[in-house]
Amino acid sequence: MDLNEQKQQFSTAFVRAVAAQCGLAYAVPETDDDSIDATVAKRGGGGSVRSPKLDLQLKSTAGVALTPAQTHFAYPLLLKNYDELRPTNVQVPRILVVVLVPDALAGWMTCNETGFALRSCAYWLSLRGMAPTTNETSITLQIPRTNVFAPAALNAIFANLQLGLNP
Repeated sequence: MDLNEQKQQFSTAFVRAVAAQCGLAYAVPETDDDSIDATVAKRGGGGSVRSPKLDLQLKSTAGVALTPAQTHFAYPLLLKNYDELRPTNVQVPRILVVVLVPDALAGWMTCNETGFALRSCAYWLSLRGMAPTTNETSITLQIPRTNVFAPAALNAIFANLQLGLNP
């Protein structure tokens, strides 16, 4: 397996772990023809939307050196993915999830008798309603570092979805 495939598998495992912590179902579509790598869903609900779902486009990258002063980081996204994540007329809202991993493969996780830790961080961004671009192949997004894809954030997204709001 090449390094890019390893990053993809790692990002899937990371997002599955967050979804599991939140008690959400995780499903993978048989084909990825709409930039959707996974769907997470909540059973039941107490808001105006019952059993909300969220579609995810998963990406992973290494070599992003963040400084404490940075409020955003740049991520280049293929135009195909950008255009498929922007629509406002989709039934299931969509977000981009970017998992940052250390450069060295050995630094991605630790596993021993006292614990198992994934050594990375993921960030999310809703592209819903973003403007079209004249770029021909990709667009560089500025992803807020406040959008950490963690259980508290995913639970907050689902609280909004249950109220009929977008992420």
